[in-house]
Parts: sequence; C-alpha cells; structure tokens
Amino acid sequence: MTERHRGSGAGRFAPSPSGDLHIGNIRSGLLSYVRARQTGRRFLWRIEDLDRVKTGAADSQLQVFGELGVVPDEAPLVQSERTAEYAAALAKLEADGLVYECYCSRKDIAQAPSAPHAPPGAYPGTCRRLGEEERESARLRLEANDRRPALRLRADNRVHSIDDALLGRVEAVVDDLVLRRGDGVFAYNLTVVVDDAATGIDEVLRGDDLASSAPRQAYLARLLGLPEPGWVHVPLVLNEGGQRLAKRDGAVTYQQLRGLGWTNADLFAWMQQSLGFAGDGGPWRSVDDMVSGIDFARTSTTPTVFIPPAGS
Repeated sequence: MTERHRGSGAGRFAPSPSGDLHIGNIRSGLLSYVRARQTGRRFLWRIEDLDRVKTGAADSQLQVFGELGVVPDEAPLVQSERTAEYAAALAKLEADGLVYECYCSRKDIAQAPSAPHAPPGAYPGTCRRLGEEERESARLRLEANDRRPALRLRADNRVHSIDDALLGRVEAVVDDLVLRRGDGVFAYNLTVVVDDAATGIDEVLRGDDLASSAPRQAYLARLLGLPEPGWVHVPLVLNEGGQRLAKRDGAVTYQQLRGLGWTNADLFAWMQQSLGFAGDGGPWRSVDDMVSGIDFARTSTTPTVFIPPAGS
C-alpha cells in the first residue's frame, strides 16, 4: 500500500468466488477502484466465500484484475475466516432483544399474506410473535426434517433511506431480514455490514440492483453501533434482451473475450463507451486512463447493453 492511501477511508470490490467474472462484474470492480483512487481512499478486496465457491475462482479473479492493472492495497479479507466476528455481532443483537427464530420455508413466506405497504417478498412476520410452546413445536418439526430455524432481525418495519451519490435518496421498508440462515450460514446483510466497518469502508460502490439493500444495511449498522458508509450505485450491464448480463449470454468473461482476440485496450475502450465518455479526450487504454477520464457527476444512471463479439 502506498503512503498516499495509508490510514485513509476505503472502497472495496467483493465478488463471490463462484466462477469467472463477466464484463459487467469487471466494470463494477474497476469503477470501485477508480472511485477509490479519485477520492484518495484505499482500494480493498473481499472474498465472499460463505456460500457458492468454485475452487481457484478467487485467485483467478484477482489475477484478472492484476492483468488490468488493479492490485488491492491490502491482502484480501476472506469471509470464511471471520465467522467469530459475525457471531459476535449476532450475539449483540440477541442481547438487545432484536433476534428471533424463524421456522418458515420459502414456500411458507411466498404463500403468506403480505403486511400492508410492504414490498414484494418482504417477510410478513409469521414467527415474530409466537409463544414458547409454539416455538418448541416448530423446532421439533424442523428437527424431524433435519432442519434448523433461521434467525431474523426484529426490525421496526418502517421506511428507511440512504443518500446515494448517483441515485439521490433511496428509500425502502426494512423488514425482519435474515441474519443467519437455517443451514448455519451467516446472511449477506449481516456480514457486509460487519466487514465494511472492520476494514474502514466509508463508501460502497456496487451495482444498482443492490440499491434497495442499502437502507437495510444502514439500519443494521446503526443497531450495531457501526459507522454507515456512503453509497454509489452504478447501472448494470444488461444483455440484448434487457436482462442482467449472465455467462449464458455468450462470450462475456475476460477469459472468453481474450480468447476471441480482445486486448486490454479493447476492454477499456468498451468501458469508455459504455460509461458515456467516448470522445472525451483520447481513448482509454488502461485503468489509469479510467481514473483520469471518469467524472462521476456525469456518469449515466441508465443501464448499458453488452453484445458479445461475433464468433462467440
């Protein structure tokens, strides 16, 4: 890490090591790096390996970014090595009376009537007010099927908001979100809040499909007595059908594009075009060109479409 970034706040990229990154993932990661460099923050990397993991994927992802000129300022944080920290955060919430067992399956939740004004998919509070006798009966029912209850946050179920550098005010109802799943895996919303605070992340840049999660995470940070970061939610990369880009859409990963003859200069030229900066100065050929060429105040908030090159 350079002296210039030592002790400052930080931004981060936190991919799941479930396979090769597609160009939309890479764009978000590069934007995280650019934003960190433009604002004098450290750029950190987190390996979110509590769920889907493909052997070798984490190292491959880091190697791709290294070839693109991006190296994290510190060794990556690995979530599977931090379960004690997540358990401690959960214990604090439990001590504050903010955790309860949930015995519902996904089907149960989907079929339950929604609470008034709650967004689609919000937890309806089925298990929130069960008596102890009802809870014990539900535990035994799950045990008979080799299952365990999930643990949920006893939220206030009100609208909370965050201010986003690109989207402005983002509001969402914070429902009784899962903190630890029935299989014992700590849930995403808890782990990211704990990890961001522990590593000094004071601004989160990520895809805007996660914008609605930001009020939840800010609320949870307040309950845990942790600082709330700033937010920058950038538009997604979509396929020709207007859906979120996926690996089934053709040659969309770095490795596939290189196999079809793309150079890094080609990749950065596409980044320049997709972000709306084509024609601004010279063509981007490196990540340093991105750092000097991006003006976040002028960045589009609409998604871009990636069309895989011919031959894919």
